[in-house]
Amino acid sequence: MITIARNLLRLVVIVRTLGKHGALAVDEYSDVTPGVAWVLRRLNNPHAIGRPGVRLARALTELGPSFVKLGQALSTRADLVGDAVAADLAQLRDRLDPFPADEAVAIIESELERPIGVLFSRFDPKPVAAASIAQVHYAEAPDGRRLAVKVLRPGIAQAFRQDIDLMYWLADLALWLQPRLKRLKPVEVVDTFAETVAMEMDLRMEAAAASEMGDNFRDDPSFNVPTIDWDRTSTRVLTLDWVEGIPVDRVDQIRAAGLDPDRVLLYAANGFFNQVFRDGFFHADLHPGNLFVDMQGNLMTVDFGIVGRIDRQTRLYLADMLLGFLNRDYDLVARVHFDAGFVPRTQSLEMFRQACRAIGEPVHNKPMSEISIGRLLAQLFAVTERFQMETQPQLLLLQKSMLTAEGVGRALNSRINMWEMARPLIEEWMRENRGPEARVAQAAGALAQIAGGLPRLVRDAEALASQVSEGGLRIHPASLREIDTRQRARTAQQLRPVWAVIVLLVLILLFG
Repeated sequence: MITIARNLLRLVVIVRTLGKHGALAVDEYSDVTPGVAWVLRRLNNPHAIGRPGVRLARALTELGPSFVKLGQALSTRADLVGDAVAADLAQLRDRLDPFPADEAVAIIESELERPIGVLFSRFDPKPVAAASIAQVHYAEAPDGRRLAVKVLRPGIAQAFRQDIDLMYWLADLALWLQPRLKRLKPVEVVDTFAETVAMEMDLRMEAAAASEMGDNFRDDPSFNVPTIDWDRTSTRVLTLDWVEGIPVDRVDQIRAAGLDPDRVLLYAANGFFNQVFRDGFFHADLHPGNLFVDMQGNLMTVDFGIVGRIDRQTRLYLADMLLGFLNRDYDLVARVHFDAGFVPRTQSLEMFRQACRAIGEPVHNKPMSEISIGRLLAQLFAVTERFQMETQPQLLLLQKSMLTAEGVGRALNSRINMWEMARPLIEEWMRENRGPEARVAQAAGALAQIAGGLPRLVRDAEALASQVSEGGLRIHPASLREIDTRQRARTAQQLRPVWAVIVLLVLILLFG
């Protein structure tokens, strides 16, 4: 009951804040719940200035760190909020006032179980950066190494837990108000957001991500990852080598240092391509604030709180899809979606192929420098909504990351397409993974896997036949109890939004 009351009060604050900034999506509910739409229309500020995405970004910023993070997550969901709003939300940066240095020191000493003077020969109390989840301090190790020390904000984990509970509640409410949103999986969106936040709340996970990417690029000096100081890293403290360089979008400073921006662009293109296709593990937030150029012209990256993974099969799907678009083979593009199970078999292959052609043909009349692969993917995901393609969170994160990378490329040289620069790597990867020899090897591997699983399959079939012959399959009592418990919980969960809307309308009308 306390949780419901807290969520309702927080919901009132959210509605008021969105309304103040003119960010209530009134039209979304007018055809299904006209009563709710009428109340929201009264609360929505008609004089708020700016594009819808800008107004929403302002409201989320006022609502606090959890909602800023949610806005950043929604920037990958153009299928949910639209291209224009997604682009505006992508500009959200969670910069906040720093918390006191003595609190940071207390957290470090508690986590690492040593006095600050033993851990570091120098610790700068003034943070060099402060965001919603953590802030960063400059420090030096007793052996002279220059370090960056990232410290979680006090109480941030509890604050995010409460807001995430509220977001689950709101997702259920949205589904009750708008059943057609089910295809967009709002609960799964919150799941993904909760997983991302949980990873960011444990700085050891960020350290592990940086360490893994550092290993992947160990033999590539053009793309560098700072080394983790594991002895000074814990759940709430991350310590790694200090990174100093020129932000990648400061082209004048790069030239002034005697460096070639085009070579930097080549390194960025190759680095991103290798992350996605070679490793299936990519930095998902490579904006200019996280990417620097050293005095040798090599790239250095920081902040590994958001990373993405793509399995080998999905990488092959992407390769075939991009190859199909580049060669105007729309039959291949369509078949790949159906074979991967992204588009249901109940849909028309011919109609989907026609939709793919509508996306691809305009691209072929443009010079390579004007082609955006990230935007092409966004258009494809928007079109697939008509064909009941289920949302693929990993591809949406990749698409957002591609747009960010392309933005970096345009800042370095707007006349060059970074994917064209990476063409040799792309062609080599295609030969190795999509050539005749690769297909034969993949087929042989699949056959070997099937053959290896046959003995177990036979044993399972024999056991199943034995149970059926003895009077049918038996369900364990614990499984029956679990089914009953889940059904009761589901029923209660479905009723909550009904009461929530009733109470919310009463509160708004009483205090509005």
